[in-house]
Amino acid sequence: MSTPTKYSNTLEIVSEPHSINIIEKVIDDMKSEFEIHEDSYGNILVAVTEAVNNAIMHGNKCDSSKKVKVHYEVDGDRIMFSIADEGLGFDYYNLPDPTAPENIEKPSGRGVFLMKHLADQVIFSENGKVVEMYFKTHNDTIA
Repeated sequence: MSTPTKYSNTLEIVSEPHSINIIEKVIDDMKSEFEIHEDSYGNILVAVTEAVNNAIMHGNKCDSSKKVKVHYEVDGDRIMFSIADEGLGFDYYNLPDPTAPENIEKPSGRGVFLMKHLADQVIFSENGKVVEMYFKTHNDTIA
């Protein structure tokens, strides 16, 4: 197999909503290059675009002078994404539960919930300005 087992890259995008398209393209390209299973691909696509969207909208407040840094590493059958914004951060321990009856109808508030449920591991740091997400590239059952 000619696919590298270790690979990393970092890119910076401008804090505008259309920049999400850049990240979607990167993930699409990774799917074929690293033979990512369809289920894993879907989880990665949704979780990472949610994180980038949160960084653009909530972290950097759509300020085009601020950047979102996206770093990713592929190591065998695992992928790590780190998304960092230039905002003030947030209290990721005290977010409203989007599944609570009073929040079901709200149009926002599901991004972190989705990230936590779609990634194998989610780690917030720097007061919420950085999120790392880890994924398996294949949907193998553990024996």
